[in-house]
Amino acid sequence: MSALPASAIALTHGTSQSGVTIPQLGLGTYKITDDEAERVVAQGLDLGYRHIDTAQMYGNEAGVGRALAASGLEREEVFVTSKLNNPYHRRQDALRAFEASRQALGLEALDLFLVHWPLAQTPGIDLVETWQAMIEILEGGGARAIGVSNFQPAHLDRIVEATGVVPAVNQVELHPWLIQHGLRQVHEAMGVVTQSWSPLGRGRLLDEPVLVGLAQELGVSPAQVIIRWHLQHGLVVIPKSTHAERLAANADVFGFELDASQMVAIDALDRGLRTGSHPDRVQL
Repeated sequence: MSALPASAIALTHGTSQSGVTIPQLGLGTYKITDDEAERVVAQGLDLGYRHIDTAQMYGNEAGVGRALAASGLEREEVFVTSKLNNPYHRRQDALRAFEASRQALGLEALDLFLVHWPLAQTPGIDLVETWQAMIEILEGGGARAIGVSNFQPAHLDRIVEATGVVPAVNQVELHPWLIQHGLRQVHEAMGVVTQSWSPLGRGRLLDEPVLVGLAQELGVSPAQVIIRWHLQHGLVVIPKSTHAERLAANADVFGFELDASQMVAIDALDRGLRTGSHPDRVQL
């Protein structure tokens, strides 16, 4: 049960201490039931994954927690992320919701806790109040790092200008059909790590002819090509699968590299196409 090859990114903002790093390749658990999450995370940990991404919204934190507890791994060996659910953006609600996540996961502290959606258009929701609650969680030792998910540049500017605390991470939809070049430039200027959700375009990219062709050239799968593209762009990537063979294949991406021309060819697939919701929509 050895870990995957070391590939981690230092978090320079939004942390309780220096030296916090996030494994670049993780295991996502979106739309996995609680019982199934226990099995999938257990298999992932056995395959060497050491970064698990969940969320209150997913309803599977307890299953993730059971898998972590049964793994026999030391706590510091696994990086665990969860996210604040949308109904709980007000300060007291956020603090209570975080405690519920910590209890469900069975952890004294999370490695990373994110605001799942900005909800900037929802009446009565103040992004600054929510971010201040996240800072309380960080300063109270409940999380080693805090960040956001699905935030646009204006959302980032607002919370940083109000609090002076830069998120460690912004987790956004990102894949070859949506490379998010402008947002990634903003992140780079601010020191925010970019994390990709839906990195395979919810499976739609697996039939993209350019990617199929590159996979054939390299003797790997289209999914492995895409995950390798994320890694070489310095992105944190969290592919999801409930199938053991795909979990293993998604982790087997450290034995080959894409050359510069191949990276450019994949970048050229960008069409600004989202497979999920736009962050400026109200998320309920």
